[in-house]
Amino acid sequence: MEAEFYLSIDVETAGPYPARYSLLSIGACTLEMPRRTFYVELKPVNSNFIQDALEVSQLSLSALAESGLEPEEAMKKFEAWLKTVVPPGQRPIFVAFNAAFDWMFVNHYFHHYLGHNPFGHAALDVKSFYMALHGAPWGETSMRYVAPRYLEDRKLTHHALQDALDQAEIFQKMLDTAQAQSSNSRDQFELNHSNEAEEENND
Repeated sequence: MEAEFYLSIDVETAGPYPARYSLLSIGACTLEMPRRTFYVELKPVNSNFIQDALEVSQLSLSALAESGLEPEEAMKKFEAWLKTVVPPGQRPIFVAFNAAFDWMFVNHYFHHYLGHNPFGHAALDVKSFYMALHGAPWGETSMRYVAPRYLEDRKLTHHALQDALDQAEIFQKMLDTAQAQSSNSRDQFELNHSNEAEEENND
């Protein structure tokens, strides 16, 4: 099976979907330490925006129209960075908190401007992983519940790179918890199996 290489991704946008609203910034980092990072701000493709989205990110469409990279150039830079950090023979895994949103924009922009997506056709959602790991209902997978357990109650900044770094910290701790639970389960299974075999021998 192909080895997997996790990358934490976060985006800031002008609205809720890429057919009408622009991708404004991308932040990414490796899960592997030391974390290698990527950040880019993009020129808007139109003037459409949702005010709440811009207030959250503190990004300006007019400023990005001047300073942002053209979307095609930005996506080429992102792909080039991925090629430098993902080891040969390993598959890049897109990891995000509420991955459906971030994936939607990154996938659209990669296919629209480059004709392909280096991440393939799937993403790993941290909220869903948390739900399964802790048996939590979906309504309790927001950062309100996750941050106290895994982020020392820090809040996300809504700067794409910092959020990617914080999400990487969260996911690494979740992976460590999952691996510890798996190891404990194996140990318990082996102990139970050993006890059963001993009882059979005594009989």
